[in-house]
Amino acid sequence: MVGFVGLHGLISDRRLRCLARCSIRAEDEDGNGSDDRLPAAWPMLNRHITGDVTARTIAANGEVSCRVVTATGLVNAAASVQKTSPVASAALGRAMICGLLLSAGKKEGETVQLELRGDGPLKTTVAISNGRGEVRGYVGDPSVVLPPNSEGHLDVGKAVGRGILAVVRNHPMWKNPYTGLTTIVSGEVAEDVASYLADSEQTPSALGAGVLVDKKGEVLAAGGFLVSMLPGATEDSIRIVEQNVQSLNMTPTELIRSGMSAADITGKLMKGLDPLEVAEGYPKYYCSCGRDRVRRTVVLLGRKDIEELIAEQGHVEATCEFCKRCYKLSPEEAMDALNAAAL
Repeated sequence: MVGFVGLHGLISDRRLRCLARCSIRAEDEDGNGSDDRLPAAWPMLNRHITGDVTARTIAANGEVSCRVVTATGLVNAAASVQKTSPVASAALGRAMICGLLLSAGKKEGETVQLELRGDGPLKTTVAISNGRGEVRGYVGDPSVVLPPNSEGHLDVGKAVGRGILAVVRNHPMWKNPYTGLTTIVSGEVAEDVASYLADSEQTPSALGAGVLVDKKGEVLAAGGFLVSMLPGATEDSIRIVEQNVQSLNMTPTELIRSGMSAADITGKLMKGLDPLEVAEGYPKYYCSCGRDRVRRTVVLLGRKDIEELIAEQGHVEATCEFCKRCYKLSPEEAMDALNAAAL
């Protein structure tokens, strides 16, 4: 899909969802072993997968910027961890690709969060990325199954539905994050993000993001591009960008399956614009929630609920929304966390 435009709560079974905005290591943050359960797809997380690349450049005259990402491996890793249906994989993948495109080249510690809150069956689609090319995300209901749309494609628009797109940009030097809100225009994700860039950030852009999923749920290709007109862009530059995008004649996934690299796609999009040397990066699906974060989050339940959980199941359990790692706190650990917070 190409777009052109000038504290989450506790779930009903009371298993605390650890929505930690942080990253995860294979062992506890304090280095201690535990009986925490790791998802089967864990080996695919927190590492670069061959073929996943970000490429970015800018026109020599400073009027046009271009970012491209190939992300088949990390989107497939996310789909495997989240156990998403094909349409949920497509929505999640597109959101993560858009997040990577928006955060590419950002400063250390700077993050971008995309959240589509729609009335479709997916309910919520979230992606969080940073300038290091680390991204993670989830959807509200990963099991959604819908018939194809009128063109025979996965109906991401219907799965997302209508509602609000929230874009949150944060930097460690800022007192508060910047949050922009806009209406979801189609639910196809790329078009919605492009509309946001034009309306809320006054950055006319051509943005494409695609995820190809086979009938077994395997992600065969995923990637996208973002070409943005910078302040002072002339009509000539705008015309060249429009021609270059239209001349692609292929979707992002078709470009990737044809054998083109991120640098190759960048070259096509920046033809005639005298681009500077392409800078490449290596994105990955990265989540680093840890036991310290879980302890702090569990405290939010309050003493009464924690004591009831311990009485019912002998421990307190929390599952990370992003990587599905399940943490189990012993009664002593849970109560120690609660008592420490009260000091």
